[in-house]
This record gives sequence, C-alpha cells and structure tokens, in this order.
Amino acid sequence: MAAAKSCIMPQAAAAMDCPTRVFGAVPSSAAWNMIYNNKEVDLEGPTQQTAQRHSPTASREIHVSGTAEICCPADRGSVRITLSNSKESVDDVTNSITRRMDYILQTLRQHNVKDEDISVRRNLHREDDLYHMNAEATASFSDQEKMEKVCNVLLEKLDKSVCVGQPQFYHSAECLSQLRTSACVTAVENAQQKASKVCHLLKQSLGPPLQLREEETKEWKSEEEEEERDRNLGGATQTRTPRRPTVTVFSRVSATFSLRQRDRRAEKS
Repeated sequence: MAAAKSCIMPQAAAAMDCPTRVFGAVPSSAAWNMIYNNKEVDLEGPTQQTAQRHSPTASREIHVSGTAEICCPADRGSVRITLSNSKESVDDVTNSITRRMDYILQTLRQHNVKDEDISVRRNLHREDDLYHMNAEATASFSDQEKMEKVCNVLLEKLDKSVCVGQPQFYHSAECLSQLRTSACVTAVENAQQKASKVCHLLKQSLGPPLQLREEETKEWKSEEEEEERDRNLGGATQTRTPRRPTVTVFSRVSATFSLRQRDRRAEKS
C-alpha cells in the first residue's frame, strides 16, 4: 500500500475514499536525456541498453540518389515559302502574288496542315515606276515526310516563281515539358530501385518515401555538337540537309525512404 501511495497525485491523497489513479507519459528524447542527467545515471554497460529500450525508436531511414538522362529528337519542322514580283500596276502585282499564294495555301490544306500552323505576310512597296510585292508563307509540320512532300509539290508546280527554304527543326513546348518530366520520373524510379536492392542485400524491408528532391537538372542540344564537327571536317554546312536536333535532359534526385520494422516473431518462426 505504501508503494501505491507514492504514485498518487497530491490532490488525490486528501481524498482517501477515491479510487487510486496512476498517470504516465512517454517522454521525448530530450526529456529522457534530462531524466538520466538529473539522476546522474551511468549509461555505460547494461544501464545504457535499458535507456535505449525505453527511449523512442530511432529513425530507420535510407538515403539514396538517382539519375536519368533522356534524349528526344525534334518533333516539329517549319518551312518558309517566299514569293516576289514586280509590275507597273498595283492590281497586276497583287493578283499575280495572290494567285500563287492561294495555290500554296490550298496545297498545305490538302496535306492536312491546320490554319493555326500557317502564317502569311505580304509587303508592297514602290520603286520608280514599278510596284514590288513580297509574300511569305511559313508552315509548321509534325510529320517530316509530309513536309518534304509539300516542298516537292510546290517546287514542281511553281518552279522558279517560288523559293522554298531549308526546313528548320525545333522542339515544341509540349515535347520539352514531357521530356523534363520523364527524366525526373525515371531518376526517381532509379533511386527507388537502388534503395530496394540495398534493402534486399541487408535483409531489410523498404517502406514509403519520406522526402524527395530534384537536386540538379540540365539539358543541351546535339545540333551544336554536329555543326562543330562539320566545321572541323571542312564540310559544306550550307548545302547539307538539315539534321533534326536532339535535346538531352539530365536529372538527379535525392530520396529518403523509411525502413519497415522487422517482425521478430516471423524471424523466429
């Protein structure tokens, strides 16, 4: 009975008829340190093991990093088609350019090029007694074969009255966004796979992720490297067929995963 009285709160000691109540709490890690420091307990030997059993479970984590490098060729191409003519009359030069421009636009639409992928500009000016008109149509393609076919048709039908420029390849904003996302996701997958293999080696069980951060991301084009190589080889870069540039995206992530508690009963069995 004396041992029970030492655990009763002071307020409860005055009312002996009330049932005995015992209060307990699990102190934090800092509180455990204060308790043992105040009691001047020597934490060497068996006493240290006892403190570890009563202290909160130490965090069980695994920290890994993952990298990924993904490349993608340009998904879009554009061609600029220019016209020019000179006449003594404004109507004559306008009609001449308009007829050929209408044929260009008709050819583009016949090959399923959308209007939002076509832009047209016209410029009219006068020099002495002649009126000069320049017109330009720029069309964007997502299909390289279709782009080449359209260029061939225009050159065959309009001949020297039209100038078809060299195709210019580029990456759309949607393509670059997907490429960056894929690089990051692949880096995370590699980090998780690395952590899983480490846990398997150490006979541990991998838990859910605790923290994930993209530490570094870089991207570059291969077109610059190819042009530099052509210049070193002395190639005629102005007459060669334009190459489709390739963008490479690199991503490095750091990840922290928890380790699940092992079931000791299952281990014993």
